[in-house]
Amino acid sequence: MVSSAANSPHPGYRFPVDVISQAVWLYFRFPLSLRMVEEMLAARGIIVSHETVRLWALKFGQESANRIRRRLPRDGDKWHLDEVAIKIGGVKHCLWRAVDQTGLVLDVLVQSRRDKRAAKRLLRELLKRQCQAPRVMVTDKPSSYGAAKQEVMPGVEHRQHKGLNNRTENSHQPKR
Repeated sequence: MVSSAANSPHPGYRFPVDVISQAVWLYFRFPLSLRMVEEMLAARGIIVSHETVRLWALKFGQESANRIRRRLPRDGDKWHLDEVAIKIGGVKHCLWRAVDQTGLVLDVLVQSRRDKRAAKRLLRELLKRQCQAPRVMVTDKPSSYGAAKQEVMPGVEHRQHKGLNNRTENSHQPKR
């Protein structure tokens, strides 16, 4: 008689692959703590400690996170960038926004500066989150975008025009 552990892609684990996958998926897909995942599995009759879930997340988490990321809808390849001056506690700050061509907000960043260094930080954050550079970048007239783009994303087409950036100008209205 052959045990089910011998056929498992994770030999040496007491639980079946489906249970391990479900626990790791719950932990990475939703903002749940390890103890909440433990309780959710216990509600289904699977008794496992939060420490076991943590070890599974460390070992199999990156693979699961990559699978979840591949299934998410892709963002557009045209980014609209804009900044607006706001006051927080009486101190003037700059709210930087990035939106794709469908109106999906890619990132929001609040900084005290409005210069090349701040624009570079926004572009680096966007590249890190999106994992790919856009085909086109649309901005207003500030030259800080162009200078930052030359250093961070030199191969991307850059369009600077006040009327083209209407998508970003309208993205913040529900938040005001």
